[in-house]
Amino acid sequence: MRIGGALFSVLVCGSLAFQPSPARAQEHTFLDGPSGPTIDDYLKQAGPDVKLVPQGSLKIDGRTVNCGKRPTVLNSNFDSWGGAFPGFVILNTKKITGLSTAVKLYVYSHECGHQFEGPDETKADLFAIRRGVKWGWLDAVGMEEICTFISTLKGDAVHPPGPQRCETMRNYYKQLIESGTTQSASAPAAEPVSKQKAQALAPQQ
Repeated sequence: MRIGGALFSVLVCGSLAFQPSPARAQEHTFLDGPSGPTIDDYLKQAGPDVKLVPQGSLKIDGRTVNCGKRPTVLNSNFDSWGGAFPGFVILNTKKITGLSTAVKLYVYSHECGHQFEGPDETKADLFAIRRGVKWGWLDAVGMEEICTFISTLKGDAVHPPGPQRCETMRNYYKQLIESGTTQSASAPAAEPVSKQKAQALAPQQ
């Protein structure tokens, strides 16, 4: 299920002090508009050991990815594989290393999905699967790698149990393939910061 190798075109190491208290990033929602921290506020709180990657500059296993015009913050101490505040995506460079390419792209695309679909975890999952099929990085093998990865995760008030997420995504993948969905050449276009909680891929482990 997991392959080694470099994840990003930009490599960042180190630690940081900022964590959305109480480190339950998935609890943040987009329902009330752009209520999260600005990217500048987040970086200021996070400190010098995180890395901001501008839109269009991030590569995952050699593949350029984007989330519209939104940048990505590489944060090796984030409490999940990835997260999202309104306006930017977060990737944990430590946790995501070693995952297969399809799973890495799923993590990124899931978090990007929150930017377009809001806080609903199932909608973000389906956004990722739809993007994978349309952009040509998701095949049947990759779908099973994603299922193997997600099925180990527990559910909570925000996230359905991993096996349920797997079945939902797998069924949606089959629907897309059977409907003839093919690769597209185009890309889709408050409180103190310390108390803000980002949307995250899964419950805190």
